[in-house]
Amino acid sequence: MTERLNGYRILILESREEAQFSKLLTEQGADALQCPMFTIEDVPDPAPVEAWIRGSIEHPLDDLVLMTGEGLRRLMKAARRMNAEADFIAALGKARKFARGPKPGRALREIGLDPQMTTEKPTTEGVIEMLAQIHLKDHRVGVQLYPDKDHGALLGAISALGAVAIPVTPYVYDARAAESHIMTAIEEMALGRIDAIALTNLGQIRRLFDVAQAKGHEARLREGLNRTPIASVGPAVSNELASHGLSAAIYPPNDAFFMRPLIAAMAAALGKRPPRGAR
Repeated sequence: MTERLNGYRILILESREEAQFSKLLTEQGADALQCPMFTIEDVPDPAPVEAWIRGSIEHPLDDLVLMTGEGLRRLMKAARRMNAEADFIAALGKARKFARGPKPGRALREIGLDPQMTTEKPTTEGVIEMLAQIHLKDHRVGVQLYPDKDHGALLGAISALGAVAIPVTPYVYDARAAESHIMTAIEEMALGRIDAIALTNLGQIRRLFDVAQAKGHEARLREGLNRTPIASVGPAVSNELASHGLSAAIYPPNDAFFMRPLIAAMAAALGKRPPRGAR
């Protein structure tokens, strides 16, 4: 794929893996425009997270559901602050571990563990379907959650299976990133200066619309998104787009919901026409 995106301006929105995504795009010759949107921070009050960690050490969980790799890394950070890293890893090693997609699995392998099962699709619905196949009755199930999401369906499904869900949310999104960057990105799209916008999590879409609505520029945002090919990394992003009446023009093949397949899909789609700057 060497330099198959040479000359194309790709807008990427700040995320946990923005730097890696930008590097991969640049390797393919793209001009990656990065737009800060929000940051990920530890929860303001660490007490509930620390109590969850202590509880899982003193009374090891039967099962652990990991929704994000970031969540496990934040839990490990908290365990290190508590001088309990080794005990926490040992406790997690005793539980069956279920991952929502590949990212939690990578985080587990960083601490020498592996998931017993991984969802085929990295969605909450996929996790619920996976757990429905597992015996959970009378089990204590740790559930690592993430912010800006109603997890009632997941927790309800675990309870319906006869288990006790023990949730923890180890990080928050900080939306204080400069809104001027978002407004500039919206204007660049509306003016037709972006070859594609690559979306890797649904929070990015929500943030775009929140800022545009607050500034009275939702119509301009829609104009820009209708004018700019949208690349979606997976079903969660595509579903959020659909909730706003939008759809992705570029999508990874064969349910490969990762950065490299998304970049390959962009190269294939955009390579059929010259970069906007060359027209």
